[in-house]
Amino acid sequence: MARKTINDIMDLKKSGVLISMVTAYDYYSAKIVDRAGVDIILVGDSLGMVIQGKEDTLSVSLDDMVYHTSMVKHGSKKSLIIADLPFMSYQINVEEAVRNAGLLIKKAGATAVKLEGGKNILPQVKGIVNAGIPVMGHLGLTPQSIHQLGGYRVQAKDKKAGLQLLDDALQLQEAGVFSIVLETVPLELSKIVCEELEIPVIGIGAGPHCDGQVLVFHDLLGFDQDFNPKFVRKYTNLNQIISEALENFVNDVKDNKFPADKESYHLEQEVFEKIKGELKGKKGNE
Repeated sequence: MARKTINDIMDLKKSGVLISMVTAYDYYSAKIVDRAGVDIILVGDSLGMVIQGKEDTLSVSLDDMVYHTSMVKHGSKKSLIIADLPFMSYQINVEEAVRNAGLLIKKAGATAVKLEGGKNILPQVKGIVNAGIPVMGHLGLTPQSIHQLGGYRVQAKDKKAGLQLLDDALQLQEAGVFSIVLETVPLELSKIVCEELEIPVIGIGAGPHCDGQVLVFHDLLGFDQDFNPKFVRKYTNLNQIISEALENFVNDVKDNKFPADKESYHLEQEVFEKIKGELKGKKGNE
């Protein structure tokens, strides 16, 4: 089966089929996600928090994004791959935005890039699209603007902000984005946005009315027992499963139960008989 294209994703909305997207950052996670049949893999700048252990996404570099996107590309065969343009890689001017988007396509192997913002980034969106690179938009809670937003909180909770979000979405669509991520907004508003747009809207913390949903690989699998935002559903508890496995390994090593004979290699008996005397006497002869 060929890798999905942006046309495939847009056709899913037209046919009423909901879209699945998972944020992943490396070869093995991409391989698992791809085999599960996920439509889109997003290589997010959230790797700054999930992989690098930082407080936000702001210090993630373009080199980081190229590195992780390349790993994901190697691990996947069918999913569409979208890479985030990190903070300050597109905000300065259109030329730099186009050049950096091109690196994620040419060097890392992404099919499309994602940018945060509305009318303030329309020139960059148009420039990247005109260069032949598909763009996904991102509205609502935009982590690269976290200081301006005053923290991680629900967005567009009043009439003015709601109208602005819808206007931004319509303008992004007009500028040529093929889809939009809508993060942490009231479900009533996300429903209106989805109805007004012709392109797919992928929600995260935006309710059930979106054209698709995205969660981070590590979040939905329960890697972090201390990270429990309202919008995350944990489909398993890998933190507990992995911890128990590691504890069992430690105990088996301490009790000399690992490795067992079945996990060890043997010489052929004839070969061993020929060399054992020589091996055993070697230390005494030195």
